Amino acid sequence: MGRIEKSFLIIIWLLAGLMIADAARAERIKDIASIAGVRSNQLVGYGIVVGLDGTGDQTTQTPFTVQSMISMLSSMGVNLPPGQSLQLKNVAAVMVTANLPPFARAGQTIDITASSIGNAKSLKGGTLIMTPLKGADGQVYAMAQGNLAVGGAGGKGGGASVTVNHLSVGRISNGATVEREVPMTVAQGDTALFELHTGDFSTAQRVVDAINRVAPGAAAAVDGRQIQVQMPAAAGRVAFLGRIENLEVTPEIASAKVIINSRTGSVVMNRAVALDNFAVAHGNLSVAVSGEGGGAVDIKQEGGGLLEVKASPKLADVVKALNAIGATPLDLITILQAMKAAGSLRAELEII
Repeated sequence: MGRIEKSFLIIIWLLAGLMIADAARAERIKDIASIAGVRSNQLVGYGIVVGLDGTGDQTTQTPFTVQSMISMLSSMGVNLPPGQSLQLKNVAAVMVTANLPPFARAGQTIDITASSIGNAKSLKGGTLIMTPLKGADGQVYAMAQGNLAVGGAGGKGGGASVTVNHLSVGRISNGATVEREVPMTVAQGDTALFELHTGDFSTAQRVVDAINRVAPGAAAAVDGRQIQVQMPAAAGRVAFLGRIENLEVTPEIASAKVIINSRTGSVVMNRAVALDNFAVAHGNLSVAVSGEGGGAVDIKQEGGGLLEVKASPKLADVVKALNAIGATPLDLITILQAMKAAGSLRAELEII
């Protein structure tokens, strides 16, 4: 099997012992749940980057860049003659994005990302002109401006020899200043809702038990995702929530799941999956698992060799053997789908 073929058959093995050990480790409530209403908000704006070294937009193909420059110059009192054709090489139109964190206050700074929307070759060395950043409601929540940091390619004599990231995307740390605050309510009346990142009834009950050990009767599960918590007086709520979110809980082991990337052939399992006896014929490949509890795996390839994996094989053994004999990503997906349809693969199968 060539290197290119192998690169499309990357297999990520997460063995049962490792996953069970991970699942048995206690985690803080703040790592597995969040408080309803406490969230970040996405901001976006349209801006202009200037000062590029001849790597900006080709204005004949991006007329919006010229229109933006004319509008900006006009707002500064510079009026161009009608029909004036601008040939700009040092300017690029960009979309600016940012996340407004919860409880952000006016005057606080946040990071921003500027991405070219024209045909600029590079934003390296450019400066973003003051750009208003709006939320989903159309209101301006921050103003962005500053010098872009863009990764590039190194040359001979030192430095990186490959491109670190796209030259058409730049970032400015603390590049925007918050101008408007987003009101957030931690508690609805006298209660707060903790929402698990992954819904699970057993984990929800464990969170309830952990909270009630330090605040008897304060918590009750609404469903498999939400836990309602009775709050103390307003003056003590911050300290109370800080204590609650640092309590440790051991999440329930997740249900068996297999994820396949149809483009690369990668297989990811969140736990070992034992197989029932089965046999699959696909093209010039045949797969058979037999014996009590699936005691051995026989994989044959027409005109090729025979691989045998013994000692209670699991799905990882089957996939590894298929990979070794040269099965393509399509072969792998088809065989696993057939195993799932036949009931031999006892796990949720997801193809991305």
